[in-house]
Amino acid sequence: MEQLEAVEGLLDQAKEAHAEYERTELDGVYDEDWPRWYAHYVVDEGLGDLLGRDVAADEVAAFFKTSYVEFSATVFEAEQSWTIYTARRMIEELGA
Repeated sequence: MEQLEAVEGLLDQAKEAHAEYERTELDGVYDEDWPRWYAHYVVDEGLGDLLGRDVAADEVAAFFKTSYVEFSATVFEAEQSWTIYTARRMIEELGA
């Protein structure tokens, strides 16, 4: 459970940092390449340590792209946020 909370926390941190990036660097324009930005951010902030193995930003960006499409196409209970869904999938699919 600690691992899940740590990965979820890192994703929340990335979400906040990316919102700031869109606001300040992109002048409020939606970042179409957000999976790549998020991937670099979470890898730089220690995702590999949380997953128990080295991960590359390109691998994580590809994961974000497919995971988001699947998340968007699936109906979830209201309390299941993208960060919870994604943290669980990351641990299952990318973890050691």
